[in-house]
Amino acid sequence: MSEPTQRESIEARIDRLELPFNARGIDPFGVSKKHLAVFYKALGFLYRRYLSVQCHGQENIPVRGRAMLVGNHSGGVALDGAMVVAASFFELNPPRLAQGMAEKFLNVLPFASEWTARCGQLTGLPEHAERLLEDDRLLMVFPEGAKGTAKLFKERYSLVDFGTGFIRLALKTKTPIIPLGFVGGADAIPTIANSYALGKLVGAPYVPITPWLLALPRPARCDVHFGAPLIFSGTGAEDDEVIMRYVDEVKARIAELIERARESRHQRAPLSLFTGGAR
Repeated sequence: MSEPTQRESIEARIDRLELPFNARGIDPFGVSKKHLAVFYKALGFLYRRYLSVQCHGQENIPVRGRAMLVGNHSGGVALDGAMVVAASFFELNPPRLAQGMAEKFLNVLPFASEWTARCGQLTGLPEHAERLLEDDRLLMVFPEGAKGTAKLFKERYSLVDFGTGFIRLALKTKTPIIPLGFVGGADAIPTIANSYALGKLVGAPYVPITPWLLALPRPARCDVHFGAPLIFSGTGAEDDEVIMRYVDEVKARIAELIERARESRHQRAPLSLFTGGAR
């Protein structure tokens, strides 16, 4: 992290976000400066201290204009997405707000719907994603979906099937894809089982079970590697065969970045309680 970033206050960095906030500090998508200040202070503690996230390749993220951050899930909850949002804010100059598509079940939780929207994380509808990109925003996508966060600890470096909608959207909106590999989320929240019955009770796809039962993160270093942009040609109306070829290319690139992250942390990461090493 650069020295200017370390010295600059959260509020000062929010003021440098190149978003059209009105006099009340609200942008056209409902993002609130007041809510962002609370959000980034919490993320800053997790990012800098509790998880000590190491960020690499952030220069591959354009400082302006539309782009799609596409990565893997790591850990039983979307800790990876939160840390990518933090990296985009704390590591870029000027800072950027990475906006993701929140799970629909959050809308039924008290206060969660308002807070996710006020912090720029919108309900996962295709029209919301398209609007964000047409407005030259930074969109965050995890094509593994809920199946990705459901991966068990032993599967933490694997990738499950990707959806194809993100490729069609990128083609339709002429958006470059920035692949990313995230490692360490499963060390912070090691899932040993998933309870789909409990998930049904609370309106979620499942509830992850850890060795300490609750999916609360323990201190564990995380690494995120951003790769060079991938730009595909097309309109989004291509045959499935063409789309799947593009999807496989993105997936392969993310797998490479995951392996790079594993290699870079091998000598420096603390020992894992589960494997005897960080790898």
